[in-house]
Amino acid sequence: MNKQWWKEAVAYQVYPRSFNDSNHDGIGDLPGMIDKLDYLKDLGIDVIWLSPMFKSPNDDNGYDISDYQEIMDEFGTMEDFDRLLKGVHDRGMKLILDLVVNHTSDEHPWFIESKSSKDNPKT
Repeated sequence: MNKQWWKEAVAYQVYPRSFNDSNHDGIGDLPGMIDKLDYLKDLGIDVIWLSPMFKSPNDDNGYDISDYQEIMDEFGTMEDFDRLLKGVHDRGMKLILDLVVNHTSDEHPWFIESKSSKDNPKT
């Protein structure tokens, strides 16, 4: 019988802001997560579930995304994310992103355009 990873895996949710702060600014970040990958692997973690890390005004703890293509500045860069993903895969783990697609920040261009007029087709 083949194991189905999503049924058998041990998952660990990481809230980036409070997980591990690599640059000592008081905010957890992606490099801090990279520093702890061996620790997570040693715990027996198969899947890391990463809470929102995309650009956000942070009025709703990162769930109000203003740019789906940028990492929140205090968490790092896209290059940091690429290193995190490679590090996760190098250790035989998986990474799941908490991707909020059913709503956006009121600062996202889609939201701004939708409220620009009552006749807007995106309203």
